[in-house]
Amino acid sequence: MAISFEPLVPASVAFDAAGTPVSEQYGDVYHAELGALAQAEHVFLKGNQLPFRWRGRDTFTVCETGFGLGQNFLALWQAWRADPERSSRLHMVSFEAHPFSKEDLARVLLPRVPARFAGLAEQLVAVWPAALPGLHRLEFESGALTLTLAFGFVEKLARQLDARVDAYFLDGFAPQKNPEMWSPRLFGQLVRMANAGATAASWCCAGSVRRALTEAGFLVSKAPGFGRKREVTVATLRPSMRRDSASAVRGHSVLVVGGGLAGAGIAHSLALRGHAVTVLDPVFGQGVGASHKGHRSAALTPLISRDDDIRARLSRAGTLRALHRWQTLAEPARPLRCGTLELATDPQDALERQATLAHLSFPDSWVSWLEPEEASRRAGLSLARGGVFFTDGQLVRPEPLIEALLGRPGIRCQAVQVGSLEQSGPGQWLVRDAAGRELARASTLVLANAVQAKTLLAATPYTAALPKFFAMQALSGQVSHFSAPDTARLNPQLILGGVGYCLPAVDQICVGGSTYDADALVSSVTDRGHDEVIDKLNMLLNVSVSELRSALHNSGGWAGWRAVAAGRLPLIGELAQAPGLWLACGYGSRGLTWSALAGDIIAARLNHEPAPVERDLLRAIAPR
Repeated sequence: MAISFEPLVPASVAFDAAGTPVSEQYGDVYHAELGALAQAEHVFLKGNQLPFRWRGRDTFTVCETGFGLGQNFLALWQAWRADPERSSRLHMVSFEAHPFSKEDLARVLLPRVPARFAGLAEQLVAVWPAALPGLHRLEFESGALTLTLAFGFVEKLARQLDARVDAYFLDGFAPQKNPEMWSPRLFGQLVRMANAGATAASWCCAGSVRRALTEAGFLVSKAPGFGRKREVTVATLRPSMRRDSASAVRGHSVLVVGGGLAGAGIAHSLALRGHAVTVLDPVFGQGVGASHKGHRSAALTPLISRDDDIRARLSRAGTLRALHRWQTLAEPARPLRCGTLELATDPQDALERQATLAHLSFPDSWVSWLEPEEASRRAGLSLARGGVFFTDGQLVRPEPLIEALLGRPGIRCQAVQVGSLEQSGPGQWLVRDAAGRELARASTLVLANAVQAKTLLAATPYTAALPKFFAMQALSGQVSHFSAPDTARLNPQLILGGVGYCLPAVDQICVGGSTYDADALVSSVTDRGHDEVIDKLNMLLNVSVSELRSALHNSGGWAGWRAVAAGRLPLIGELAQAPGLWLACGYGSRGLTWSALAGDIIAARLNHEPAPVERDLLRAIAPR
């Protein structure tokens, strides 16, 4: 079942008479008066036998029920990085119903951390996300340390979390002030996620909490307390309760079929984690980025909907993942975070969009309504209508982006055409060319080759289980190139969308789009396609058709195929009937949106990391 939408209510800054930060929502302090970091070290680290329990492990996962100001995370981070025998990777998942804004977190946290934690606290503040509901994946220590923030009410979001947890920090406001954080339903979800031997610790020693933990499946006891607390609670999962612990496989061999945006995003995410990846695509014969050769620029923009539906949440997750993952790339591969302005089509549309923004209550720093005057100023054009502005709208150059992603060490690209696939044994997949010659084999195979994947799977026994996948269609689409100097009105300073779109100039050429043709036999740039794009830009920019025609650049444009599945959602996931075989197809016109996200979804499963999105989103995109 999908999560019903509830607007986030951010935390407000307040202090008690002693100067301790307090929550006005719950009337309770954020940490003990002797200090949050000292409490974290005594109660949560010592109570979970850390650092001892992560030593010699490939991966170790901690789950915290209340993030607050993040001091428990800082204490965990410091202890892990100071331990020469630490696990190769450390993951923390933390829930927070009322997150601070970035500015308030800096104002409250930074002046209060000891010097040895100051650098870590500054790194945390630097990447702190906007207060948007759902999961937010942050990475530190070159990706070896991840923090997954779950913004929303803990009892609801815990049901949506996919993780394998080794230790729990039960840290919330007092049970009488916030009972949801100590409920039997929540503890049941913690047991669902727990690895064998999982432990838990809490400053809270209330009898009701200890009984609820016991009933959920923990062996509960008391330990010496901290500060004025005479005793604290420690617990260990009963041996009979949950799944065995599993260590991530390092150096996993992976085959990816498809060298476009889908395959490149997956290969890059896996290579970042040390996997050996081979990408197969005949297009590599023309160059690593040849699948988008001539595609000068494209837009990456999130969606919103009044009920924050599945597609809106997925697009938000994909946009944020791409922003985090690709901003470290060198130019010209690094996307330009210029923002996107989606113009209203008429006054009624403007009213509906403003009502949607008011209902969502998302931070203005992420999405806001711009009246015509401000919209014109931001766009650098004279606009008659206002619109919705997305700060994280990104201008992308697909060809250099793909080249950079596939140029990551650990990735090998081969210009070959895959003709068939087969399972050659337990945990082993093999691909052959059209003549039946073996091309490669690996323990994991990912089909990221759009509608061509249908041909490869048609000869397998999995067809009956994949009706949505086999109904996927190929749509041709075209964009047109315009010379920016010919008219200033064709060079917006941001991504301008609405009826069609117009992108900021790259090398003095603007890209306008786009067309959708379900009946095309070939995908190519045509005069009819130019006419359709010009008609859209005429309405979007209020520039005459004749002026647009005269601005057409001699390079013409770019054309390609979109693979579209029902519901306009991608199909990403492992086939239940064929362990080790993954699909990443049906990206439609949002290949950039799903690229980095799909890579991290697959990598998280292979490495036993917490999933970067909620379980209902994973179900919505699962191949079927």
